[in-house]
Amino acid sequence: MDYTNPMFEQCLYFNTTSLARQLEREWTSAFKPFGLTPSQAFMLRVVLDKAPLLQSELALEMNISRPTATRGLDGLERLGFIKRASSAKDGREQEIHPTPSATKIKVDLNAASAAVTKRMKKLLGSNEFESVVTQMRTIASALK
Repeated sequence: MDYTNPMFEQCLYFNTTSLARQLEREWTSAFKPFGLTPSQAFMLRVVLDKAPLLQSELALEMNISRPTATRGLDGLERLGFIKRASSAKDGREQEIHPTPSATKIKVDLNAASAAVTKRMKKLLGSNEFESVVTQMRTIASALK
């Protein structure tokens, strides 16, 4: 995108939030058939891949706060995609498990996300895409 206002040319906040809004639209469209927001879909993908896991483990994996994880999990539970159970690992937390409904959509959910990634790589070029993702992860790590 070409910005006409020069004050935003070197603004990390403006440019990353602008990009985030554009990407949000892409993944919103991809996950709409499942009745999931991008946040819910990525959270469910982690649960499907790593269950059983504790809420604190999910929050750490997704780089979000525990209250944010709770809200996301509450939504996934209302949709019937996860269940919570007592944990033998940590009595203060519950384990998160995918339901059969979640397991049933796992392959299609991952494919929907992969299709967006493939489209982005085609638009940007695979090397540029991977370079940008690496740079963003490096910046995020440095800001912690």
